[in-house]
Amino acid sequence: MSPGLQVVIGIATAGRREQMPLTLAQLALQRRPPARVIVCPASPEDFDADGAPPMPCPVEVVHGPRGSCAQRNAILASCGDADVVVFIDDDYYPAPDYVEQVQHLFAARPEVVVATHHPVRDGAVGPGIGHETALAILAALPPQPEGAAAALRTTYGGYGCNMTVRLAPVRAHGVLFDDNLPLYGWLEDIDFSRRMAAHGAIVDCAALRGVHLGSKRGRTSGLRFGYSQVANPVYLLRKGSMSASYALRHIARNVAKNLARAAWPEPWVDRRGRLKGNLLAVGDLLRGRLDPGRIRALG
Repeated sequence: MSPGLQVVIGIATAGRREQMPLTLAQLALQRRPPARVIVCPASPEDFDADGAPPMPCPVEVVHGPRGSCAQRNAILASCGDADVVVFIDDDYYPAPDYVEQVQHLFAARPEVVVATHHPVRDGAVGPGIGHETALAILAALPPQPEGAAAALRTTYGGYGCNMTVRLAPVRAHGVLFDDNLPLYGWLEDIDFSRRMAAHGAIVDCAALRGVHLGSKRGRTSGLRFGYSQVANPVYLLRKGSMSASYALRHIARNVAKNLARAAWPEPWVDRRGRLKGNLLAVGDLLRGRLDPGRIRALG
């Protein structure tokens, strides 16, 4: 492993001021701390730097336009001479060996340009996971054998709640997140990964463990999200960064789920709002005016 491999952690946050100190406290427990943590809040009210817990590394605050893509681009612009950046959601708790495993992986496998792994538990697909429950899940994780980071499989794209990016190809080829995908930026992780795939391997690494709380605070509205569920895959298909089968599968699955559950929605999901957004997007598609940016004008 190269001792000079510099890892930074980037967090684009919005609407979760109370959550951020809890997430930073988990980052402070890393066995091998990152070189620094870069936080890009959507507004000054979204992050209280003075209220952050003590950290074993610097915490830098940068500013950019509101939206996950624009905020992550602001983080990329601030990475300096770092080798890799680990993008995590503001409610993702990495296991204590996460940064250490990233260093092993990216030092040993120079062909890897994006690495990710599905969370051990993902609250985004349910009512969410509480702080104490997440800590208990992390505490129960078994130790990893030496060389765990070598166990890789190819994957289509990174999962945005925890996605590590090698910065050399980003700099060399000017790869950025597409800020034509505004606000929540649905599928921006897949779009970014597929453009990075031209420069190396996109992998799933089981050694990169963590828990995604899936907080429902700070989420975009059901109407906007439903519109993005159709508009964003179509946009990425036309752009060429997403295959037709992947885009159509995404659209069909989400529209079908919203339709099936609209009458009896889960308490934590605005299924009717999402379905209305789906239908608005389909109507715009038929009229030839479908545009991911239209969500800015929706409630």
